[in-house]
Formats: sequence, structure tokens, C-alpha cells
Amino acid sequence: MTQSHPTSGAEPDPACPVSLDLLGAVYRAEPEDLPEILAEIPPTTRAKLAVYLYGKSHMHQLGLSVARACERDDLVRVAGEIGSVVHGQAQMKSARPAAPNPAAPPPPRKISLGGSAPKKISLGGSAAKSRSFD
Repeated sequence: MTQSHPTSGAEPDPACPVSLDLLGAVYRAEPEDLPEILAEIPPTTRAKLAVYLYGKSHMHQLGLSVARACERDDLVRVAGEIGSVVHGQAQMKSARPAAPNPAAPPPPRKISLGGSAPKKISLGGSAAKSRSFD
């Protein structure tokens, strides 16, 4: 028995607003080349693409990158309130961890050379309150 495999490429997603070739070009684009590719896409289609990519967990960040090239009105027109959310998130600065200040010395560590007072151990109960064991 032989197993058959499809000979054609990937099936296009009917929800994707652009061709597979254009989607691949956007996906593979270097960050500095992406604006040039997106400029060739009509504004409404670009907004649809941003929302489409945003909705895919593995392409969420790319969707935000595409949304940065969109007008808020276009995103709202194609996706309603979700478009507004996508636009807002796309405009936010990504949070970066604070860089340590190289000029600031680390806080001093407390070092004790003396011992501490012996700790009293209680075994519980009312009779034990008056006794202590060293």
C-alpha cells in the first residue's frame, strides 16, 4: 500500500487577506525592510493583515509590527474594538529590563563576627513556658 502526498504547496487560509507569496514575504522580511513591503499593500488590506497576524499566537508580534504601519481608523474599520486594541498595543513601547547603573557600587553586605545570643527552645504547653532548654 502506498501513501499519497499532496503535490501542491500549502493551502491558503481563506481568512488571510493577502496571497501566500505576500504573506511569506512579510513573514521573512528583515525589520528594516518590512516598512517598504507594507507600503505596497493598500491601507485596508494592511489593516486586515495586521489583525489576522495579531490573532495567530505564533505571529502576534508580527501583527503588531504590521499594525504600526496602519492608521487607527483603518484598524477600527476592519476589526472594530479589537482594531483599537491592536493599534494601542502596537503603539506601546516594549518593556525593557532596567540596565544596571555601572557607576553605582553594590550595597554593602553586613558581616557579623560575633555570635548571637543563645536561642531558647520551647517544647510548648503551659508548663514549658517557665522552662527553657539551652
